[in-house]
Amino acid sequence: MADKGGENRRVMIIAGEASGDAHAGRLVSAMRSMAPGLVFYGVGGAEMERAGVRILFPASRLSVVGATEVAERMGDISEAYFLARELLALTRPGLLVLVDFPDFNLLAAKAAGKLGVKVLYYIAPQVWAWRSGRVKTIKRRADHVAVILPFEKDLYEKAGVDVTFVGHPLLDREGGLPENAPPPGPPLVALAPGSRAGEITRHLPLMLEAAALIAARNPGVRFAVPVAPGIEPGLVEGIIRRGLSGLSAPPEIEIREGGMARTLTEATAAVMVSGTVTLEAALSGLPHVIIYRLSRLSYRLGRLLIKVPHIGLANLIAETEVARELIQDEANPAAIAGLISEILADPGSARRKMAAVREKLGGPGASERTARIALGLMNRKTEEIRP
Repeated sequence: MADKGGENRRVMIIAGEASGDAHAGRLVSAMRSMAPGLVFYGVGGAEMERAGVRILFPASRLSVVGATEVAERMGDISEAYFLARELLALTRPGLLVLVDFPDFNLLAAKAAGKLGVKVLYYIAPQVWAWRSGRVKTIKRRADHVAVILPFEKDLYEKAGVDVTFVGHPLLDREGGLPENAPPPGPPLVALAPGSRAGEITRHLPLMLEAAALIAARNPGVRFAVPVAPGIEPGLVEGIIRRGLSGLSAPPEIEIREGGMARTLTEATAAVMVSGTVTLEAALSGLPHVIIYRLSRLSYRLGRLLIKVPHIGLANLIAETEVARELIQDEANPAAIAGLISEILADPGSARRKMAAVREKLGGPGASERTARIALGLMNRKTEEIRP
């Protein structure tokens, strides 16, 4: 499958989660603008597909969290891995781009290395949080690592990894990040239960119980549940219907398809499952409470392995708790309702805490900087890359 003139224009890209799919889509667009004619294919979702990637396996079938959850989806994960390995062998792309999703992607990187395919790891595994031994594996299997958090660069450099801090791709969104500016009227509380079906099933009932308590303490408050791309609205509708069925005065809850963008600007406060969405909230200035629950086995394993003081990305970047965190048993309706009621009483104070996070991440341009690294790995001369 040689390319015309001997030039390999093929790029295989793998992103296994909704946030990675969005970042990968922006990277693909940046690469296309600099080097037209590239051919992209791989594992991902709607954002990558919109950017021109041929999706050969949907990321929605892979997105899981925790040891027990992975076991439940092992069939899909195995199918995707064997497909990726076969594609690498058959197509021999000029570059394999891996976006987050470390357990799967490090196996793909190993397969690529055996075939002599260069590997760029974009949004590298969080070795600073847990399983720090993986940095040695990454050094062996990735030709270059592009990190998006400022403190990651030193850690990878000390391990001898070829690494670049490119900035955070959230700052590259078209039109910029939404700015939190709630309109006049009754306050809106966002309930963001996660971007995976398992997370939603686990967290949304808890959020609904908290919403009932919040509504009792704050008359007139409204609620919205943003539905992440790739999630069937029917899943959310069913959980809300069951969760509110036993309440004598159920709160008003709106289901919003299409993700968080609109809600980030309109909400006064939010309850959010830990993940990239909490960083989006902090960068937009939306005060929020971070919650997370796992199966008891996954939680016990996590406590043994995770070694950072916070789980929220904004808190890690700011090096202080700009958003309160409630984990496992601490994440209960009464505690959530109490913290949200505090924010509703003084949202300005909570909003001011978020400013430090944006300052530490710098400006936009992560997608373009990573695109130049990718094209460099494909041996394209700098002068051939359009500015």
